[in-house]
Amino acid sequence: MKQVSHKIVSMLMAVVVLFSTLSFTVNMHYCGDTLMDTAIFHKVKTCGMEMQNPSTEGCSITKKDCCNDKQMFIDGQDELQLTFDTLSFEQQQFVTSFIYTYINLFEGEEEDINSYRDYIPPLVVRELYKLDETYLI
Repeated sequence: MKQVSHKIVSMLMAVVVLFSTLSFTVNMHYCGDTLMDTAIFHKVKTCGMEMQNPSTEGCSITKKDCCNDKQMFIDGQDELQLTFDTLSFEQQQFVTSFIYTYINLFEGEEEDINSYRDYIPPLVVRELYKLDETYLI
């Protein structure tokens, strides 16, 4: 059971490290104030109502486009290693004493050495306290 829980905890810690270092971009397409599409790993699909470039049509009147695209960049952590040298002497002393006491806290129990384990008790032929009529009160 201890090995299974140890593996589960180590897998969870690996997942936490993976997601804390992962960087990705969320693309969103808004048509007016309404969110039309969201994409994480590919380009966002448009709603088809974007304004065309007025210079290609020959029209000098420009209208404000109701559609816009937004990008949200989620940055992961870059630095994962903390060096032991950056700690002060008191902090190093605390860490080493904590590790030492934590390791010695969970020492295994020695097997109970019982010299009577190999011997069986004698068979009870008669109950002597009944024969002598001595009862503890």
